[in-house]
Amino acid sequence: MRNFVLTVLMSISTMWATAQASKIDPRLTERFAVSTHVEYIVLMKDRAVFNRLPSSWTKIQRGSFVYNNLLAKASKTQAEIIGLLRQRAIPHRSFYVTNAISVTTDRKTMEELAARSDVETVMDNTPLRMLDYTVDRSQPASRGGEPEWGLKMIKADSVWEMGYTGQGVVIGGQDTGYDWDLSPLKTKYRGYIDSTTADHNYNWHDAIHKNNPVYPDSLKNSCGYSLPVPCDDNTHGTHTMGTMVGSDQDNSIGVAPDARWIGCRNMDRGWGQPTTYIECFEWLLAPYDLNGMNADPGMAPHVINNSWYCSTDEGCNPANFILMEEVVNNLKAAGIVVVVSAGNSGWEGCGSVTGPPAFFEGSFSVGATDSNDNIAGFSSRGPVVIDSSLRLKPNVSAPGVGVRSVVKGGGFAFFNGTSMAGPHVAGLVGLILSANPALAGKVELIEDIIEQTAVPRTDTTMCGNVPGTSIPNPVYGFGRVNAMTAVTRALEIASQTQDTDNSRLYVYPNPVSGLVTFTAPDKEEISKVEIFSAAGTLVKRQDISGLRSLFIMDLSGLPAGLYYYRVQFKNRSQAGKLVKH
Repeated sequence: MRNFVLTVLMSISTMWATAQASKIDPRLTERFAVSTHVEYIVLMKDRAVFNRLPSSWTKIQRGSFVYNNLLAKASKTQAEIIGLLRQRAIPHRSFYVTNAISVTTDRKTMEELAARSDVETVMDNTPLRMLDYTVDRSQPASRGGEPEWGLKMIKADSVWEMGYTGQGVVIGGQDTGYDWDLSPLKTKYRGYIDSTTADHNYNWHDAIHKNNPVYPDSLKNSCGYSLPVPCDDNTHGTHTMGTMVGSDQDNSIGVAPDARWIGCRNMDRGWGQPTTYIECFEWLLAPYDLNGMNADPGMAPHVINNSWYCSTDEGCNPANFILMEEVVNNLKAAGIVVVVSAGNSGWEGCGSVTGPPAFFEGSFSVGATDSNDNIAGFSSRGPVVIDSSLRLKPNVSAPGVGVRSVVKGGGFAFFNGTSMAGPHVAGLVGLILSANPALAGKVELIEDIIEQTAVPRTDTTMCGNVPGTSIPNPVYGFGRVNAMTAVTRALEIASQTQDTDNSRLYVYPNPVSGLVTFTAPDKEEISKVEIFSAAGTLVKRQDISGLRSLFIMDLSGLPAGLYYYRVQFKNRSQAGKLVKH
């Protein structure tokens, strides 16, 4: 009997140890082999991840709902662990944008936390590199105030002529920081008051509190740490912000020159960590003051640019992908468009969109084009293979070769990379929202407008079963963005977005002469659109790849007359009349 009991106890002990080990990131085991204390992330089992919220909700309603529920979930579920950590005086930081805690402990404590039933996994706080970029010095240094070629290519300057320049819109960025008081950026900063005064509360946050693990402690950051005032320790962040909002008397470099910007530093000289990115995302969801208090989702930006990316060969750890994906989904649910650069691994060919957050479903990923409107050789291609989803990425493309913008210190430089393409799209969101403020918070609708109005671009590349000649395709996505067409579409639906009836299908304009837009009722998605003649003959059909809340169809080739449409949703269809001029 005694031997039997011992056998059972040994079996239970073995099972416990196996279960515990399965929850520990293997990289932590490697790090503890060379260090007595290691920083890592404890991911709680009980987490809230929001997807689609009622389309009738305003952006502030969405942001407040997501913020309050995430904060309540983290406060309740983390209380016991936080109490234990405080009792033992263990350094830690709690996060709520995803339910996680950053901790620095010895191995025994790490294993103790991993063994808890309320902990899903413990993962390494892996150093992540920013996207590489190259500098092109072969072009003239100034255009004398003329809009940059990329702004003209996407027709941003034509939108300005319509009176829409990003006014009333807030654009957020998380990057290497921002040299905020340079001429093209200073007056666009939301914290700007006058030439000598600024308020950085709610407008700036620094998530860099110490050296990144790749740097020895003796190599201090040129800006410092936990800064109360914006600073850029690289120049990458300053350049990207210039492309979004920058302008002055002699330089027209920003897509949305009258938008306001806020920023967060998530990298130490080009290197970040999951915790620094999460900290910035959390601040952008509900910005707080310089004391880390009084978070307010009403101060959140409309769109965030993310010109950073980490592939597995750069040290990014697949074990923490879930962490960042849930964060992106929660930001999107809060009504914030998350624009992400697709990556610069195009030389690897198909399936080269391999790093977070570019390959996430919730990210709006952007490839890079050149001045000839062709895809850049470095621009990463889809489909996404790293998670076997085969989802199509990038979503769209934008100028990313020879992009001139302001850099740290006040000079100007031409950079190449998808890091330069993403800011064009973030700026485009600003133009769309300045034209139709009622679209604020309606992320999927905004993304659909940008995709559906992009200039179709094709390629001879065949990626798996998806040819480059299709629209969308794994090279350009839906095509190169067109600000003029996107803003025009946003204006056409302006009256519809203010209608409080979210149970009906909107078809507009009707009568139609060219493009007609179908917008699904609340919580429904379109899978197919068919157009029939008055005699009942099918004259046009489009099966939609992936369910969409908005679909735009070109009817310009059809003769004038009466037609009927039939829109197929997931579980039903709806028909109606359509008049063609």
